Amino acid sequence: MKRFNEKRTVKLLEKLVKTPSPSGFTDKVMQVIREELTSIKVPFVQTNKGAIIATVKGKDDTRHRLLTAHVDTLGAMVKEVKSDGRLKLAMVGGFNWNAVEGEYCRIHTAGKEVRGTILMHQTTVHVYRNAGTAERSAENIEVRIDEKVKNAADTRALGIEVGDFVSFDARFETTESGFIKSRHLDDKASTALLLDLLWTIKEENVELPHTTHFYISNNEEIGYGGNSNIPQQTVEYIAVDMGAIGDGQSSDEFTVSICAKDSSGPYHYGLTRHLTALCEKENVPFKLDIYPYYGSDASAAIRAGFDVKHALFGPGIESSHALERTHVDSLRATAQLLYAYVNSDMMD
Repeated sequence: MKRFNEKRTVKLLEKLVKTPSPSGFTDKVMQVIREELTSIKVPFVQTNKGAIIATVKGKDDTRHRLLTAHVDTLGAMVKEVKSDGRLKLAMVGGFNWNAVEGEYCRIHTAGKEVRGTILMHQTTVHVYRNAGTAERSAENIEVRIDEKVKNAADTRALGIEVGDFVSFDARFETTESGFIKSRHLDDKASTALLLDLLWTIKEENVELPHTTHFYISNNEEIGYGGNSNIPQQTVEYIAVDMGAIGDGQSSDEFTVSICAKDSSGPYHYGLTRHLTALCEKENVPFKLDIYPYYGSDASAAIRAGFDVKHALFGPGIESSHALERTHVDSLRATAQLLYAYVNSDMMD
């Protein structure tokens, strides 16, 4: 069974989550990916959309596999510079405004980064009677800029303008009990695991049974991923993405979550069963689950018409699209399934 390099994976994860990358603003994080793949000495190409595909040749070069994870995250853009110098926001990705209320943030201007805090307009309880009950909405949420601004002209003098990206602070933290708390674990936890898998393949000189592509997507949160560049020989397509935790779900923070169905419909039955059989064979702790309000790059590939067998698994992430948390046990279980899968024979 694959030796899970916890220290390396967590270090990679911290570096990734601390690199701002809301969908549409991913150049810096893709540079981190390029540098890592260069260190691993794995050949890769970058698509016009900015995604990266690294390829490891296998014994069988006629039927390929593809593993994908995404590094784009939730974020926002400046919608309006208000008359008092504060900012209204437009969402990038899907989340609830209350999930980012009170969060520190960065406004990425053309020339520099400006710090700020995301707040309700009616935050001051000594002034606003409805501070606790006012709707958390785009109309009421705003950014308080950490510069001396009194009006829109002052804000614009900083270089801030409509269309600038706003990223949320990650607040990365590990605990002695093995938990990892941070924004953007979706899906940078899976990306770190794919990079660790590539390191292991190179360090242990593993020859894979099939040529395998590692696709680092940068547009998943806005729905279209990077599926225009799936290699033609791809037969099996695995999205490595978070397991959703909540009432009625079986996923948890200590196992690998395998998705049987999401909002797009069932995943490929045979490939999903192949994954569960590998878990049983290798004693990998896993949970099967159905995610009612979920989609992945794998389901996007199916909608786009690609003729592939698709499946989805990944670490269990608590409080998705908010203050997320997972455990090293879940990372370990996912790493074990990844290693078992890429070293297994392809389904007939």
